[in-house]
Amino acid sequence: MIRVLQQSLHGCLTLCLVAAATAATADDIVFERVIGPEFPGKYKHPASITELDNGDLYIAYYGGDGEYAEVTAVYGMRKEKGRNVWSAPRIIADTPFRSDGNAVVWQAPDGLVWLFYVCRFGDTWSTSRIKAKVSRDGAQTWSDSFLLALEEGMMVQGQPIVLSSGDYLLPVYHETGHDTEEVGADSTSLFLRFDPKTKQWSASGRIQSKRGNIQPAVVQLDDKNLVAYCRRGGGYGPGTEGFIVRSESHDGGQTWSEGRDTKFPNPNAAIDLLKLASGNLLLVYNDSGTQRTPLTVAMSTDGDKSYPHRRDIATGDHDYAYPYAIQTRDGKVHLVYTSDGRSVINHAVFDESAILEHARSSK
Repeated sequence: MIRVLQQSLHGCLTLCLVAAATAATADDIVFERVIGPEFPGKYKHPASITELDNGDLYIAYYGGDGEYAEVTAVYGMRKEKGRNVWSAPRIIADTPFRSDGNAVVWQAPDGLVWLFYVCRFGDTWSTSRIKAKVSRDGAQTWSDSFLLALEEGMMVQGQPIVLSSGDYLLPVYHETGHDTEEVGADSTSLFLRFDPKTKQWSASGRIQSKRGNIQPAVVQLDDKNLVAYCRRGGGYGPGTEGFIVRSESHDGGQTWSEGRDTKFPNPNAAIDLLKLASGNLLLVYNDSGTQRTPLTVAMSTDGDKSYPHRRDIATGDHDYAYPYAIQTRDGKVHLVYTSDGRSVINHAVFDESAILEHARSSK
């Protein structure tokens, strides 16, 4: 039914997207509403973005009638270089009789485009496995899917990084518990390492923490030292002990320290961590212990020792969730996130200076 609707509305949808992808400027940040609940299906969450070799931007997300809908699929959208409109979303991964979710799209240094996503086998995400596809023509066509992680409860949400060794490091996590409103205390974050020479994947050690942790984001500080920030485990209700979890690796990402609470609040929500070309670190999170607003960007200029530069990117009553940030070849930071009950994908573009030079007056 989704495919039929997609084909029949493709022409008029393109026109709708031209009007819907509206942009607004707030001084030094350009905001864009990429797509909302109009098609296909209300639910759109979470989104990822990558810059392709030809300069196109490509977004992948999963959508359908809701987070736990019986049928969801992974969609892709493209903004061609030099144009101001996103293409109509099209299905790029759809497992028969299963729900798919959490799409991560990423172009590797060799030009191969990877699509990682989750396939849910039961009623909760703790029954999931990780699947993948590749594209050799700039995300125009995709390979058949293949299972990347067979263990029940394995999921993906964050973008890979390229280590100084040339290996790729993909953040993943193992979620436990069969409750839609609770992440098990034994949930752990870990990393899958890919060797481009041997084409083999291997798993790192796991990040353990007292309340559990999921959805890690990772940066490499130098050849041996890496740091990961993770979403906390537990429930979604109000509390005073909800903080982003931090872990370190001193052997190139093979083993990880026990996860410790930071001073950054976390309302059981995804975060992102990005190392910029300048060497500065960009942390995107909800600066609240109880709700997914505001969405805040913090920057470290001293190698993760402190984050004194902070700016609220999105504020108000809406939920602003699942931030995903990249830096394109022109130095711009592109941040995508969802809002409005997980029905709208937003896109913010700014320079590093928009955070460094901003005088934050609200806190």
